[in-house]
Amino acid sequence: MKTKLNMVYWKSQKFWVGKLLEYPEIMTQGETLEELEENMKEAYLMMAMEDVPQDHKIKKLELAI
Repeated sequence: MKTKLNMVYWKSQKFWVGKLLEYPEIMTQGETLEELEENMKEAYLMMAMEDVPQDHKIKKLELAI
């Protein structure tokens, strides 16, 4: 399952800093843009899977709105 999110990012004095526009409470940094992206993916997964047990399952749902 793929999720597309928008990250706003900038260069501070020492690190690249970014946050997700869809989840502005998720903010992280990295020494390089590549490290920032990896840290952001990890931070998002930690938030999304916070209360999910290790032996979880995934099922795709189709919603008609």
